Amino acid sequence: MAEIWTMGETLVEIMRTEVDKPLNETALFSGPYPSGSSAIMISTVARMGHSCGIISGVGKDGFGECMVNRLKKDGVDVSKVLIDPNGSTACAFVAYDHDGDRRYLFHWDETPATKAVMPDVTEPSLKEAKYFHVMGCALTAKLSYGWEIVKTAKAMKAQGTKISFDPNVRVEHLTNPEKSKESYEIIHAILEITSLFAPGLDELKLLTGIDDVEEAVKKCFENPNLEILMLKQGSKGSKIYTRDGQVIEQGLFKVEAVDPTGAGDTSVGAFLCALLEGKELAECAEIAAAAGALNVAAFGPMEGKISPENVQAMREGKFQF
Repeated sequence: MAEIWTMGETLVEIMRTEVDKPLNETALFSGPYPSGSSAIMISTVARMGHSCGIISGVGKDGFGECMVNRLKKDGVDVSKVLIDPNGSTACAFVAYDHDGDRRYLFHWDETPATKAVMPDVTEPSLKEAKYFHVMGCALTAKLSYGWEIVKTAKAMKAQGTKISFDPNVRVEHLTNPEKSKESYEIIHAILEITSLFAPGLDELKLLTGIDDVEEAVKKCFENPNLEILMLKQGSKGSKIYTRDGQVIEQGLFKVEAVDPTGAGDTSVGAFLCALLEGKELAECAEIAAAAGALNVAAFGPMEGKISPENVQAMREGKFQF
């Protein structure tokens, strides 16, 4: 049995070695680095000591081996990862500006990363899962895949699994006239069954249609399934809201920011682990922030030194970089 499952993209990132080297110019790259928001989150869960698995797909190629081997090493169940001999593993090329902004060139919409289908959720490894986690970017890259994730989430919920959702939306999928209406339908199908919602500020406003944050949060709790809203506020940290009116604010741990990619995915994974351990929400938020800081302090989206011991050391101000 795995406590947490996710269904979403696995990809590798190939990253500029220097800042201010745009993708339309010749310059050096480093990689491949295992990545994908769903993969980063589930890797964090495994490294924090919890059983977990991912439903995804890779090509039968070197990048696919890189991805699967890393997840196996971390302890993730990859038995539901499709290895497609006729497809190429998804990848993203990444460039950084001096102010920390990132530019991406994705190749994954028609790759094996979007070809996995709903598994038999009554299998022992899935049936007793406590959480099924969904990332928004996986929902909207290829709409047929998004509906497979919705089907899986609904089947998991029907047998008692809680749904957690990080919208992590790719804005271009919501502004494309050919895709936007159905993309919103897919996202709202997940929102309706979500117990833990983890949006950023812009995503909260976009998906509720409300600019006032507190009113937008109130709107979210009109969903009777929603128990916790984890609002990610970038440099301001996070704010945790509960259905019974509890509000917890959590700042960031100060580290030298090397690479911000994956920090939010890491934080959500660590937060879920702390919830499973029955910790108070304030401690869950602090654990999430400490894990996110470890991620930011390393180059590569999944390269932070995440472990229960290192997260605790970060919280105590004792972690040695």
